[in-house]
Amino acid sequence: GPVELDAAPLAASLDDRYGRRHTYLRISLTERCSLRCTYCMPADGVSLTDARRLLSAEELLRLAALFVRAGVDKIRLTGGEPTVRPDLAAVVGALDGLRPLGLRQIAMTTNGVALSRLLPSLHAAGLDKLNLSLDTLQRGRFLELTRRDALPKVLRAVDAALALGYTPLKLNCVVMRGVNEHEVDAFAALARARPIDVRFIEFMPFDDNDWSDSKLVPSAELLAALSQRQPGLRRLRTDAHDVARTYSWPGAEGSVSFISSMTEPFCGGCNRLRLTADGSLKVCLFGGSEISLRDAMREGASDAQLLSLVSSALGRKHARHAGLASPHDIARTKNRPMTTIGG
Repeated sequence: GPVELDAAPLAASLDDRYGRRHTYLRISLTERCSLRCTYCMPADGVSLTDARRLLSAEELLRLAALFVRAGVDKIRLTGGEPTVRPDLAAVVGALDGLRPLGLRQIAMTTNGVALSRLLPSLHAAGLDKLNLSLDTLQRGRFLELTRRDALPKVLRAVDAALALGYTPLKLNCVVMRGVNEHEVDAFAALARARPIDVRFIEFMPFDDNDWSDSKLVPSAELLAALSQRQPGLRRLRTDAHDVARTYSWPGAEGSVSFISSMTEPFCGGCNRLRLTADGSLKVCLFGGSEISLRDAMREGASDAQLLSLVSSALGRKHARHAGLASPHDIARTKNRPMTTIGG
């Protein structure tokens, strides 16, 4: 059973040497995905980890409970694509049971393809917040980017989410020069008309995703162009840990946000930890270094021992971007493809 640990050292165990307290855990539920987005997955797919090497639901929930007792108050479920996991609603329901321990929010990032069918059960199980990944509003381009013709399903999921009260609904849009940057106005129109926060994300380098400077559209450039074409954009105040800078227009239903992970990193306010589907802890999205909590659990580690592993990994966390100087260094560093890290 859970080891009773004193609350004070517990909280400090999620601090790093830069005084950042890590209260946000992202859990990848699977490496599998129903799409094959070019910027996320290598063209020939990824070699999936043997199922026995992935965390069981019990292991995942043991770790989630441990992190919540240590001060995590927000959990986001990612993948791969979390909706391909058959026990998704049960996992959400079990996480919902951690609220008395201090969990405040259960969120999920999804491509939306299978979402409209699943959403009522996820909502009932306790899912609070939703991010939908959508890089284009054009059906042909969607097929080209994702290698699947599923845009109508994703747009149905947007409607279903808004109808269930997931507002503001966050739409994650990775902007790539020569691919979709001219759709920014169409996305902005969506944000003005509906309670949607469209988040324009700078294209980031991962293993085999064909990253290059030429595809990177700096957020500052997007913002300047958008302000010029759609005047009246004003900055909104957001949480200090938020990776996005958010803007809106007077009278708009929603907002647009900019996530400048390459040109203006937000590492100083980083409060996130990542647990991969195979049970490794990553303290930085861009760092190749990982620590296997799965192996430790399977070798009989106590909760206190697991927590000290987490603590020592955080003790080595760099001030920014895994200590790498530039996007070019990140592009050259061996890491996993995004789909096996979990967003």
